[in-house]
Amino acid sequence: MTNTHEPLLTKLAEQIEPHKKILVGFSGGLDSTVLLHLLVRLRAQYQQQNYQQQNCEPMILRAIHIHHGLNSKADLWVEHCRQICVDWQVDFRTEKVSLDIRRNGVEAAARDARYQSFQRELQQGEILATAQHLDDQAETFLLALKRGSGPAGLSSMPFCMPFAETTLIRPLLNAGRAELEAYAQVQGLKWIEDDSNQDDRYDRNFLRLHIMPLLNQRWPHFPQAVSRSAGLCGEQERLLDELLGESLSSITTPEGTISIPPLESCSEAKRNALLRRWFNQHGVKMPAREQLQRIWSEVALARQDAEPCFKLGQYHIRRYRQQLWLVPQHQFLAGTVLEWDIEQELALPDGLGTLVRAEENGIKVRAPDDNEQVTIRFGVQGNISIVGRQHSRHSKKLWQELGVAPWLRERVPLLYYGDKLIAALGVFVTKEGQCLVDGMGVIVYWNKNPIPH
Repeated sequence: MTNTHEPLLTKLAEQIEPHKKILVGFSGGLDSTVLLHLLVRLRAQYQQQNYQQQNCEPMILRAIHIHHGLNSKADLWVEHCRQICVDWQVDFRTEKVSLDIRRNGVEAAARDARYQSFQRELQQGEILATAQHLDDQAETFLLALKRGSGPAGLSSMPFCMPFAETTLIRPLLNAGRAELEAYAQVQGLKWIEDDSNQDDRYDRNFLRLHIMPLLNQRWPHFPQAVSRSAGLCGEQERLLDELLGESLSSITTPEGTISIPPLESCSEAKRNALLRRWFNQHGVKMPAREQLQRIWSEVALARQDAEPCFKLGQYHIRRYRQQLWLVPQHQFLAGTVLEWDIEQELALPDGLGTLVRAEENGIKVRAPDDNEQVTIRFGVQGNISIVGRQHSRHSKKLWQELGVAPWLRERVPLLYYGDKLIAALGVFVTKEGQCLVDGMGVIVYWNKNPIPH
């Protein structure tokens, strides 16, 4: 490896510091090949420093290639990337993924699958490095503009951002494709040319093939100007984060919900900014302005006796006790019946955890009679008499009094002996389930997996 074309290497060294454990997203294309080559050179420099000074921490490089299964040459690409990593002495990983294109199409599904794989592969103390460059940034900005995005979307790709409890960096973000091509030619690098990049049915390819050449011909520094605009948008968003952080904390509950009354006194602009930051805290894809308006009018301001719900991606936005709740979509469980040998652990459906007979830390009920079949059910209707209440109450009123949100009511395991409701685990015991003799009865413990609200 020759010591030429130093500006890229110098910039990389500045941007990588102080990280020494790096996982590289390695497609084998021009961009990621240049990035990996630069990091290999930087690793050699650190090794030399360590030899001379004997106190320099070595750099540990790994590369991961994602096999999307979209191209007939994909298996050949895996072997190409593997051989490069063998030649450059880089630990190589590959993962084949399946794509769910039903929601957002092929491009978004491939990206989601890649980053899920990256997240699984990252090790303790390791950062992720990807090879997006200046021209990619300009394309991302234009795609956000096409969607009608605000400053958050137009800020496009940051150089550095939190990811999977570590950090994602894009060290080539200030380098244009022409600069990367020049580097690759000087260094004699070989890379994959993905023929699907010529398919202008994909929005990004359309921009790259037809729009960006015209813009660059008219305004040669267009990508740099777009990058500055993206940076300014990102700066404005960080300022808003700083200015609104205290306000958001004051209206966010310990359960992660957001209180509605304080939002009613806000201007629409401030309310929308707070709601966007609330969604961002939960990792939810940012809603469009129209969706924010509908969430406010159809959920937050719905009539008091309503149980409003707004679908947003894989979540539902609900209102309960003057708070907005972000609720993952769940399996419909009402009517489900599970037989249970009370001496054995029972796995509950849809990630609800397990039930076990315990010595303590559970709900105490009478033991079943020999002729009573024990079952777990979900969803209850009708009048219920519970321990501690003189009169029976209709199930809906009882759930309300006990503070159980409507969407959680059918997710509470109901213990039955025969056709008798004995307990709603973790919530109440019925009079028919009451244990009347000290030292007798059974304790049932619901070992919950964390249930997002």
